[in-house]
Amino acid sequence: MTPWCQIQGEPDMAKRRHTPLRTSAQDVDAAKRTPQTPQTESAAYRLAFSDEEFMTAEETRGIRFQLEYTKTEMRLSEHGINSTIVLFGGARIPEPGKPAWAARNDTQKANLEKASIYYDVARRFAQYASLTSLAQDSSEFVVVTGGGPGVMEAGNRGAVDVGAQSIGLNIVLPHEQAPNHFVTPELSFNFHYFATRKIHFLLRAKAVAVFPGGFGTMDEFFETLTLIQTGRMDAVPLLLFGAEFWGKVINFDALAAAGTIAPTDPDLFTIVDSAEEGWNVVRKFYDLPDVGNAPGWQAD
Repeated sequence: MTPWCQIQGEPDMAKRRHTPLRTSAQDVDAAKRTPQTPQTESAAYRLAFSDEEFMTAEETRGIRFQLEYTKTEMRLSEHGINSTIVLFGGARIPEPGKPAWAARNDTQKANLEKASIYYDVARRFAQYASLTSLAQDSSEFVVVTGGGPGVMEAGNRGAVDVGAQSIGLNIVLPHEQAPNHFVTPELSFNFHYFATRKIHFLLRAKAVAVFPGGFGTMDEFFETLTLIQTGRMDAVPLLLFGAEFWGKVINFDALAAAGTIAPTDPDLFTIVDSAEEGWNVVRKFYDLPDVGNAPGWQAD
């Protein structure tokens, strides 16, 4: 039987070296054809790895962590993705000219519509990253986002603009959130655990771009910043887009004056306003070629 993933044109995640032993996939298929008896219909009889009740039990939480990590790691490796450019930012920021769907009052509506400029900035920044990725066999500097709307959509869309692949790391939320349709389908992942999702955001990161956003964006920014500050992560370009926004919502000078961070800690990140300014920081850090004049980089 042809594996489903090959039918869909995707890499076979179950590639195996030759073995005379039966595979787990073969036994799962055989178990489905077992005659129905009180014994075979018992939960105890199910193969452990195909038993949903067992696999979602509290006692198997550690196994689920491992599976979530391993599935994504295998797929990214199969696609030859060595490094990424991470885009974090608000899901509620609309595309310019589109309604601020998340606004709860007139003030929020006005501010979200004003912030829509960052949709285009994120899209342009992703175009620069993706053009650079295409020049390196699509294995380096691949755009990765949280896979949702707003700034995340803009990042994946920027990759599509120039014909590049991009990654979406979605997570199951109480309110339904489907992946934005610009994510490369074969690189569209879904997570149960924030922890394993965060690992994959930063595991291959060569730069992290943070756009205006809410609690989730700030969590991702401060976690990245803390990892760099404590030496648990190599220093990479960490970009804050939007000087006006960040200057209002976080008082870094007050933190330094209070002594709760070192006076030099704000040097761990760079505040920028334009896609060109932000990408130049990344380009100079890695001594990358200038792709700014390449055809097709402009937003629509």
